[in-house]
Amino acid sequence: MGIVNVTPDSFSDGGCYENTASAVDHALSLLEDGADMLDIGGESTRPGADPVSLQEELDRVIPVIEGIRTHTNAPISIDTYKPEVMRASAAVGADMINDINALQAEGAVQTAAESGLFLCLMHKQGTPKTMQTAPNYEHVEDDVVDFLNQRIAICRQAGIPQSKITIDPGIGFGKSLSHNLQLLNAIDSLRTRTASEVLIGVSRKSLIDKLLTRAVDERLPASLGLAVQAALNGARILRIHDVRATYDAVRSVEAVRDQLAD
Repeated sequence: MGIVNVTPDSFSDGGCYENTASAVDHALSLLEDGADMLDIGGESTRPGADPVSLQEELDRVIPVIEGIRTHTNAPISIDTYKPEVMRASAAVGADMINDINALQAEGAVQTAAESGLFLCLMHKQGTPKTMQTAPNYEHVEDDVVDFLNQRIAICRQAGIPQSKITIDPGIGFGKSLSHNLQLLNAIDSLRTRTASEVLIGVSRKSLIDKLLTRAVDERLPASLGLAVQAALNGARILRIHDVRATYDAVRSVEAVRDQLAD
């Protein structure tokens, strides 16, 4: 899943693809580099980020989805928690809703059910503005699983098939370094305990700085290592910035694994 942030303030690439043309060009280049799908976001969810208005988010993402759709039928995910953005994105060709709020906004579950789109439900603790202040869990894996299973049950009650639901443990969303590492180590368990495929987004995130003391532009090697390990641990979708490098790393490791399996 290639990341297309149409924002001025995302932690890694904020301001790089603010206008529609540059965002569409970037999206198409990610597909050429090996991305299987695209994730379009119009509101930064980095730690400390402020929310944006509904109209501003719509103005950022809808033209980009429309522009991408004129060139390709590749799956498009809309990264939003606002039902209105979900609805508008579905109308112009989005295939998936990637919601950091796990459809907790008023009307979000009904909107998702009516859209018929695939879903990714993410766990977070707190809001992007405050989530990294003092993350605390009794047992991080159990707490994440309990929350996600509750949200899955609500989606199922609304008529959304289990087969359309993917889960994201929310690496970096209200978690300490230890919490993040525990969850990355528990991907297969998360998949089993929620009966859902797992999306992992760890590309360039601050846990790498906490682990290795690396600035954002120095995090590619660690991002690759974590992506490969996540794939080996059972992640079905990797949400990433550096598509070509990650594609090469994951495919190379898979080739060795598959050869050994033969």
